[in-house]
Amino acid sequence: MEREKLIKLLGLNSGIAAANIITFSPGLVGIVIGASALATAFGVTIIFLSGVGLIYGNYKLLTVPENEKEILPIKRTVIDYIEALKIHRGLKTFEETVDLLLDQIERLQKKNKIIRDILLQKFSASEISYKKFDAVIDDVEDIFFMNIRSILNKLDAFDEGDYNFIRKKHEAGVFSQQFMEEKFEVYGEYITFVKAATEDNEQILLKLDKLLLEISDLNCIEGGQLEQMAGMIEIDNLIKQAKNYKN
Repeated sequence: MEREKLIKLLGLNSGIAAANIITFSPGLVGIVIGASALATAFGVTIIFLSGVGLIYGNYKLLTVPENEKEILPIKRTVIDYIEALKIHRGLKTFEETVDLLLDQIERLQKKNKIIRDILLQKFSASEISYKKFDAVIDDVEDIFFMNIRSILNKLDAFDEGDYNFIRKKHEAGVFSQQFMEEKFEVYGEYITFVKAATEDNEQILLKLDKLLLEISDLNCIEGGQLEQMAGMIEIDNLIKQAKNYKN
């Protein structure tokens, strides 16, 4: 049993025991069951809660696998996505892709900050034009991280141990050709999906680069001019496609 789990078990059981000693010891709280209706009710409640805590607490600590505790929920903050990706750095099949995804997140944040900084030089944060553009950038980020979320789902499901096992057996000629083709087709879909989603995010970054170039070239932007920029039109089309896909 791992040292950390043993410490938790000792702490849980010691805490419950200490609570009961304090409650029923004559020199401390000194609750006596049967002394009065209130004392009896209180004492029985303490015993019941102690029993529940003892059984449930020990059950959870002894039966929940450690790897289940390490699985990160897919949350909606940048830090959570970064941490979830780092967990999968151990997958040799996707090691370079994971590093690229982490780099993409960093570049996305940098580009969006620069775009917003430039726009704030031309508009105030309270102007409708800036607010519309800021909402578009938020939509682009949502699409970007929607791709990351889909990639993480595939990485969670990908069994690299089985994949490597099959590759070794293929070299040894253990299984039939048809079976091997089916197995490799399944794993090939994982790999193809992750690569395609990663490239989609790279396309998003390219569109932001084009838009950033257009914005930085203009000395003055009129109130409706943003919507007419080629880069903005590309991003609008991207958002519409993503919304249609989700629906």
